Amino acid sequence: MIAPPEFLISLTKPWADFYSDSKLAETLVTFAHVGALVVGGGIAIAADRMTLRTSSDVERKRHLLDVAQAHRAVIISLVVVVLSGLTLFTTDVEAFWGSWIYWTKMGLVVLLLINGARMQGIERKAAADPVVSTAHWTAYRGAAITSLVLWLATTLAGVALVNYA
Repeated sequence: MIAPPEFLISLTKPWADFYSDSKLAETLVTFAHVGALVVGGGIAIAADRMTLRTSSDVERKRHLLDVAQAHRAVIISLVVVVLSGLTLFTTDVEAFWGSWIYWTKMGLVVLLLINGARMQGIERKAAADPVVSTAHWTAYRGAAITSLVLWLATTLAGVALVNYA
């Protein structure tokens, strides 16, 4: 794998040194990352589960309104995950830069964000209709299944990264 740019290693060295000497910093940054993943992923997985259980047209419309509100918390959690993840990356640029598991996890996060944007687009289109169409609902269910898979795969990649880094 390609070595990270030297300027990036130099730039992050003071933080990496501080982080490696501070159990408090390590605890807080790791908690922010894992806590946000638990909150955002938990809300998203619960919403996805309800999407797969919802069947009637009336329930679908109400469910999409509820999920739209839940997405705010998921988005905030994802922002914290990304910021804390970047902070963790800067603690050992050389190790993460050269890790295929790290880059796989980053790819999964990008797919998660794309799928979330897709879900929000479907929500907006469906909200404009008096009744949620079968086409919108089928697409939304597919996005919910994708969401479940991506949240779990991202979590697996994170655990693998800790164990194989």
